[in-house]
Amino acid sequence: MSLLVIGTLALDKVETPYAARDEALGGSATFFAYAAANFHQVGLVGVIGTDFPASEMARLEAAGVNTGGVESVEGKTFRWGGRYEADWNTRHTLFTDLGVFEHWDPKVPSGLADSRFVFLANAAPAVQAKALDQCTSPEFVMVDTMNLWIEIAKDDLLALLKRVDGIVLNDEEARMLTGENNLIRAAKKVLELGPKYVVLKKGEHGAFLVSEEVHFSLPAYPVENVVDPTGAGDSFAGGFMGYLASARNTDAATLKRAMLYGTVTASFCVEGFSVEELAARHRGQVEARFNELSMITTF
Repeated sequence: MSLLVIGTLALDKVETPYAARDEALGGSATFFAYAAANFHQVGLVGVIGTDFPASEMARLEAAGVNTGGVESVEGKTFRWGGRYEADWNTRHTLFTDLGVFEHWDPKVPSGLADSRFVFLANAAPAVQAKALDQCTSPEFVMVDTMNLWIEIAKDDLLALLKRVDGIVLNDEEARMLTGENNLIRAAKKVLELGPKYVVLKKGEHGAFLVSEEVHFSLPAYPVENVVDPTGAGDSFAGGFMGYLASARNTDAATLKRAMLYGTVTASFCVEGFSVEELAARHRGQVEARFNELSMITTF
């Protein structure tokens, strides 16, 4: 296995101004895995409760996801509920029930431990670090985080950043982590903390890739019908890392192409609830949208 994601599998309750879904498949690792599976087989490490639908696990496996690292524990699966406003950028968390994830001790099976590309999806930095300890020879490690961990576990996060190659942040998280309001200065400060690459997500306004050698800006793919933004960032990461793993390269040109693949993969995610659109798409459709975005951004 050369691509591994470690993170959450969840059951979500999502409300939008137009519709709602309950017990929808969610979780950071879930969205990443479906997104990455269009490019490369991906191994998944996470934890579920005994209430997790067997049919959803079967769907993951049918999509080409190696679920050998998913641990089933007596209890309830992690659940999250959220409500979106009409502008899609304002989200209210209605509840968070960690369930079996609260005391999860990550275990990376030997068959996945030698993965070359590793994505540490959103979780407590100490959990992410413990999982990374079990990866034997990663060549490119990327981490995601959130404002909660910056607030309550910053020391753990800073220690982890010295061990990874890249980090994915939204603009609010970058400002919180560095104290810089200007995003370019914030990205440069994050580079000083250890990572070689910083991806700044700006939702409908696109994303930046910043390193010592590369400065790359990309608009979002113009989606006409947004249904549910949940998981868009994880889907971006899945497309990004999935392409890198398939290319077996992380040079500047490959990273830029990965940014486009991440962007178009996220655009499919927001067009349906949960993983509906991600699961329904195939590589040919991804390539078609990649070509469209390439045309939009070329002059």
